[in-house]
Amino acid sequence: MEKFLTQHKRKAEDEASPDVLPKQFPKAKMRKYDEAYLAFGFTCTTVGNEERPQCVVCLKVLACDSLKPNKLRRHLETNHPEHKDKPVDFFRHKLVNCRAQQSLFTKAASVPANAQLASYKVAYRVAQCKKPHTIAEELILPCAMDMVSVMLNDSAASKLRAIPLSNNTIGRRIYDISKDIEEQLNDKVRDGRFSLQMDEATDSNKDCLLITYVRFIDGDDMREELLFCKQITGRATAEELFKIIDTYLKEANLKWEDCVGICTDGARAMAGIRGGLQALIKRVSPNAHWTHCMIHREALASKQLSPELNDVMTHVIATVNYIKTRPVKARIFSALCEEMGSDHTAVLFHSESRWLSRGKVLSRVLELRDEIRIFLKEERSDLADNFYCNKFLMKLAYLSDMFLKLNELNLQLQGKNTHLPQLADKITSFVRKLEMWLQRVKVGRVDSFENLKSFIEDNKLQNTVIPCMEEHISALQKHFQRYFLMQDPKQYDWIRDPFSASPPADLSTPEEEQFIDVTSDSTLRLQFQSKTLAAFWIGVEKQYPLLGKRALATLLPFATSYLCEIGFSAVASIKTKYRSKMDIENELRVAISKLPPRFEKICSMKQAHTSH
Repeated sequence: MEKFLTQHKRKAEDEASPDVLPKQFPKAKMRKYDEAYLAFGFTCTTVGNEERPQCVVCLKVLACDSLKPNKLRRHLETNHPEHKDKPVDFFRHKLVNCRAQQSLFTKAASVPANAQLASYKVAYRVAQCKKPHTIAEELILPCAMDMVSVMLNDSAASKLRAIPLSNNTIGRRIYDISKDIEEQLNDKVRDGRFSLQMDEATDSNKDCLLITYVRFIDGDDMREELLFCKQITGRATAEELFKIIDTYLKEANLKWEDCVGICTDGARAMAGIRGGLQALIKRVSPNAHWTHCMIHREALASKQLSPELNDVMTHVIATVNYIKTRPVKARIFSALCEEMGSDHTAVLFHSESRWLSRGKVLSRVLELRDEIRIFLKEERSDLADNFYCNKFLMKLAYLSDMFLKLNELNLQLQGKNTHLPQLADKITSFVRKLEMWLQRVKVGRVDSFENLKSFIEDNKLQNTVIPCMEEHISALQKHFQRYFLMQDPKQYDWIRDPFSASPPADLSTPEEEQFIDVTSDSTLRLQFQSKTLAAFWIGVEKQYPLLGKRALATLLPFATSYLCEIGFSAVASIKTKYRSKMDIENELRVAISKLPPRFEKICSMKQAHTSH
């Protein structure tokens, strides 16, 4: 008993001592494959850096410890008893077939990395051209194979078949590209100031969409990109629109506090100062400046006509509809125009929703007035009397001239990367022109209206529409003053050209000190001549943050909702009646975004597969 207790105590002391090493167990024996195992129907394959036996008949891979003759023989006799007496040559032939089958399977199941990258680039082109996904497999691939076959050889052309371009594959590729662009955009916008531009409309499938663009500082310049396009499932109320925008910003980790401006149209749901979208946004972002789209304001200011001129517009629209809505009459009128050698053979439909429609319709009708008069006389229409009346034609000529000038102003307000000081100059210039035209018309001078002047001189007529012109120009002045509250035209001069303008009176002392520093810096003066206005002030902000921040607070907000209109035009091209059920956001983002996709990163996160 004493001997047992002594041994037990010594064992406990050894276990408690840190100097005593644990007992080492021998490693498991790693068996090696032998060529003689082929007589049992087994070859060797490598799995996880160890050799394992593989049956050449059923291709089953056994465990490493099965590399024993008795276990291999047992597998052959149990699973393939009909082959247990076969010679070694039989299994050697099976081995050759096994390796050929594995090679063929691997080749068919794997797509080269270049083929996958080509698939993504083709999908990107398809989306940018706003074409259906099936065009890749039905048109692009056959055309590419034909070109390679002619220019190179058939062998090179056959390699293009490895590129997966099916309808579903292109759809998945566009989705991946869209998410990559969206990730890049959110990373650029996050933790920086930005402004928003938004509008809602109904597409051809009667789905209500909310499109939102974002403008932000990217490096040394400003960038404008599509932020999102979401479907409105319920009513397009201010609360619903704000919920959609707020949800997206939270998911993208964007802060309302960084929003410095919003631009919308004048709809109540958007522009309401108490319950509209701008009011809801200002509750969470008090510093956000709301802007009523200047293009919409110009269209509203030019929309009103006096009763006298409105009758002319009504008769013109009635004449156009009489010709265009009847296919037979449209063909007869076209043939008449060709016989008379006209530059155009058709009149244009009028659309209230198109900004430039009035000017184009009136100009075309005035241009084809002789053809229209002859056509309506042959048709015995009462509308023909208008085109025999010189006073009617003079009013038509005046309206054509005025709306051409309004269209010119509208086009000047359109475009990307526009800002308030730039467009304010355009409006100020047009208002000053209205004053000049009014003064000239009062003394009987109509040389500013080319069509009217030409019509009067060609027909040797007395101008009898002077009072009508005065009334319309005066009304335009009032409407422009109503929709564009005339402020001091020099209020933005210090932003447009700080080296020639005086500082504004409301600058703080530190801001005015920095203004003096900027205007005294000869290097900045040289940069001002070569950079855009936004890029210049972004550079100024890095050295003089107070003054630069104040200038960018004016330049960063959108002045129009022009980009949203471009977005809806793209939606109309993409979402046709044949593609009415598609998810428009990803397609639209890839189609109109200027951010390049990171193809290498996208491909590195995907495993290449063949298209089914």
